[in-house]
Amino acid sequence: MRRLLTATALLACATVPAFAHFQEIIPSADVLSDGGEVKLDLVFTHPMERGPVMEMAKPKKVGVVYQDKTTDLSGAIAEKKIDGKTTWTAAYKLDKPGAAVFFVEPQPYWEQAEKKWIIHYAKVVVDGFASGEGWAKPVGLPVEIEPLSRPTGLWTGNLFRGLVRAKGKPVPFAEVEVEWANDGSVKAPNEAFVTQVVKADANGVFAYAMPRAGWWGFAALVDGPETKGPDGKPAKTELGGLIWVKATDMGSASTAPAPAK
Repeated sequence: MRRLLTATALLACATVPAFAHFQEIIPSADVLSDGGEVKLDLVFTHPMERGPVMEMAKPKKVGVVYQDKTTDLSGAIAEKKIDGKTTWTAAYKLDKPGAAVFFVEPQPYWEQAEKKWIIHYAKVVVDGFASGEGWAKPVGLPVEIEPLSRPTGLWTGNLFRGLVRAKGKPVPFAEVEVEWANDGSVKAPNEAFVTQVVKADANGVFAYAMPRAGWWGFAALVDGPETKGPDGKPAKTELGGLIWVKATDMGSASTAPAPAK
């Protein structure tokens, strides 16, 4: 009986899906045609499954690269509870044309189920005054996705391309996890559809066509240094470089009337 129970327990553990963790940094808009304030939500969660939301300690750093200047926003973020868990919000005003690259460096998160630390450096680009400029400039994060397609003003179905870098160098054949921030309108047929996975080529370049409107998270994962867990035993570290990109349906976008003939 004991052997049967043990085998059953192992089987149950094997069949529990391991959903991907994503550090969200999602703004109120990807393009501000007239400039103004943009609000950002920082949530550590499973986007496609709409949760659960995980407790997020106050980030080590939240900042923005804008007008060739890096501004630390860490002192201006506010705590927000979602499902009883701590998340964070920030706001920033874009008063000049150009891309603002917002980023977050979170505290290490201990994933008990996988016995490892997770640190996901996440960023998102917001275009001030629809300038179309400055979007490719890197932040300089330890792991970072450099956009090769402009990450703002994208239509649903557009191909997004990115270059995975670690310590500034391309990562050949890097694995990139992709999830959609589900608004509740889609239920995955099974676990295989929750997290899409693509591999970069020998130059660290990957591509993905976004099939639905909304925010898409791309997470390039690399191994970090081995350290110790809360119990003092050896533990691995997962470093992630994330970028969030929004796709917009042509049918839902407002368009100017056709010029008179």
